[in-house]
Amino acid sequence: MQEIAAVRRRFGYRRIGLLLERRGMLMNPKKLYRLSRDEGLSVRRRRGRKRARGTRTPMPLAIMPNQRWSLDFVADTFGASRKFRILAVIDDCCRENLCLVADTSISGARVAANWMRWSGPMESRLASSVTMGRSSPAGPS
Repeated sequence: MQEIAAVRRRFGYRRIGLLLERRGMLMNPKKLYRLSRDEGLSVRRRRGRKRARGTRTPMPLAIMPNQRWSLDFVADTFGASRKFRILAVIDDCCRENLCLVADTSISGARVAANWMRWSGPMESRLASSVTMGRSSPAGPS
């Protein structure tokens, strides 16, 4: 049992029991658990995920143009496996596309420069997460 636990460090007593069973050593699960606990072979339990605290208020709808804009990245690849990204700035009220910047590498300074150049008089900005996708080839392959 210790040999298996030394090689397979993430295996718990149940999986070690299955490997022992394959080798012809049949053992009661309770006895297996007791022996593994006595030998100190327990695997550390993983911590749970952090949960958001508090209640989230729904975001108010934009009822006028230039009231709220959204920033989004769209990523894709060329036919030769070269990646590119598109920065899109959209007015949330009328869904007008205000800015599109496409390049293989868009730095944070470039995002900030484009964002501030187009910002003008607006009440709030909203940045969404990156949307990844892969387009289909343009022609027959």
